[in-house]
Amino acid sequence: MPLYRESGSSWWPLLWGPAFAVAGYLVERITGPASVALWTIVGLGLLLGAFLWVYGRVKVGSVRLTTEDVQFGRERLPIAMVEAFQDVGAPTGARVLGGGWSVPKGTTAVPLRLLDGTVVLGWARDPEALVAELRKVVRR
Repeated sequence: MPLYRESGSSWWPLLWGPAFAVAGYLVERITGPASVALWTIVGLGLLLGAFLWVYGRVKVGSVRLTTEDVQFGRERLPIAMVEAFQDVGAPTGARVLGGGWSVPKGTTAVPLRLLDGTVVLGWARDPEALVAELRKVVRR
């Protein structure tokens, strides 16, 4: 059971494509003959594009903390490897967990010192809540 969870995106953008298709159909209907089949295909195409975009954002931008591990995007880090998360400076060039070059837009870095002494950067939209939950599971 997750102690802390952030989703990389919500699923409501899936409604954009069908809404644009309905709006296009209505505008076309007002100005002349309209093709239901064409606007259905357009709506489904936009829905598929939005689905791929949201699915990618959820996979890459999610944060999940359990008693066993913490996951940033697609990368999991066992809690047993975390030595400290408070009073840890973020050195220049520290590796960002999840595979990105920098922490995702709209998030704040949460530096984590590992048992081998390296510092990596986790991230969260609500770093205080993540740190509060980390206090419960990291026993050092």
